[in-house]
Amino acid sequence: MGGRPADGRRADPRPGSPRPARPGPLVARPALPAPPRERGANRSRPGRVRRFVLRYGWRAYAVPLLTIATIAVLVDLALSSPGTQTAGAAAPTAATSVPVPTVESVPTAPAQGDVGPSQAPQVVGEETYVEVGEGSLSVVDGSSQVYGSGPVQRFIVEVEDGIDVDGSAFAAAVESTLGDPRSWGNEGRMSFQRVGATEAAAGQFDFKVSLVSPGNMETYCPGVGTGGYTSCRYGDRATINLARWATAVPDYQGDIATYRLYVINHEVGHVLGNGHEPCPGTGEIAPVMQQQTLGLDGCVKNAWPYP
Repeated sequence: MGGRPADGRRADPRPGSPRPARPGPLVARPALPAPPRERGANRSRPGRVRRFVLRYGWRAYAVPLLTIATIAVLVDLALSSPGTQTAGAAAPTAATSVPVPTVESVPTAPAQGDVGPSQAPQVVGEETYVEVGEGSLSVVDGSSQVYGSGPVQRFIVEVEDGIDVDGSAFAAAVESTLGDPRSWGNEGRMSFQRVGATEAAAGQFDFKVSLVSPGNMETYCPGVGTGGYTSCRYGDRATINLARWATAVPDYQGDIATYRLYVINHEVGHVLGNGHEPCPGTGEIAPVMQQQTLGLDGCVKNAWPYP
């Protein structure tokens, strides 16, 4: 009962059950067919711009518009002139200082000046003039009559901004000095007329008389070496040092009024082509083209070309 067959093989455990197959070589299964593509799967992926719009919605349109508007405002501000007057602004009246760019001439001769020592600094609390102004010049507007009977020399008057000087008073001093019969127009040699801002902008003048702070003298007389002490001539500009205008020099012993006449005539004399002259002798009248700012050398002070 239930024994092994005579050939020694193990009997099937259950009658009628299939015999196990013998292991054979491995055979690769055929690849399954790819599932059918879904409808619309071949459409291209949205571009960057569309993805940006889908992600940010209305903001995708608002940001570029705001950027363009900002750039337009900045360009408009950059192109607008900071000094443009409003439609209702009043025009400058006579004898007022207006910042008008004047026509600068190229010097055709070496600059001239009375080179001297650097001035001593002012005592704090006892200042009599501004050491360093703003560095820009404004034309004193207005015009004068023609002084004299010879060929007309037209000039403008400029005052540095920020030096607390009455521009109209300075212009009047220059006018009266050059209009005096003892000045360069003596006996019909030439005549003088001050012109204003319109002529300055158009270059319709022969020379300039400018009042400049000592700290900015080298700006308007480059290379002269004034040391902040003396006045000078550069190109068509007679540059008056504010410190000398306010205090004169030791040899004038406080006679500021006479020194002012001298320094105008001296520097304008350079513009008109006159060079320096020495003292002719002890006790004699100093020529107006003598460097009286640096000393009288025994001469007597004098403010006029034809005293």
